[in-house]
Amino acid sequence: MAPSAPRTRATAALRMKQIALDNQDRTIRRLRAQLATERRGLVATKKELEETQVALEASHKVIARLIEIGLSMSKKIEKMKVKKHQVRANHVECHQKFQARIHEAKDSMQAQHLLIEALVYEKDSLLQTIHGLQEANNAPAPFDGDWEEEPEEEPEEEEIEDIPLGEGEIDDE
Repeated sequence: MAPSAPRTRATAALRMKQIALDNQDRTIRRLRAQLATERRGLVATKKELEETQVALEASHKVIARLIEIGLSMSKKIEKMKVKKHQVRANHVECHQKFQARIHEAKDSMQAQHLLIEALVYEKDSLLQTIHGLQEANNAPAPFDGDWEEEPEEEPEEEEIEDIPLGEGEIDDE
């Protein structure tokens, strides 16, 4: 049995080496499969990251545009506030001027009324003087003594009311 022992040992050693090579081959195939799976995962992750990057850049563009629109709107709102303030100031100024004209008209009407009263009083005084002079000169009375003084009609003053600010509704009746 001597000749078969070294052969058996060599065969066993070869068989052991073959098994080790087969195991290494399986390990390499398994590691290659894992590597391929990892690569596919990395490619998918890279694709997701690229899509996320594109979406993020689009979002940044949208946000930048919205900020630009917001700033533009803010400027417009500020301009509108300034214009509103100017319109309000102009309205107040016009209102004050209108009220001043109303008061001037009232004062003028009162002055005219006082002037008319003074003229009526002076007319009565002159008529009495003329009548007295005619009686003193024994002249015939031009007025027959049936002189009726016209009743004084006080002009109906239209009440012009102060128009409060902010009001001015037109009532179409």
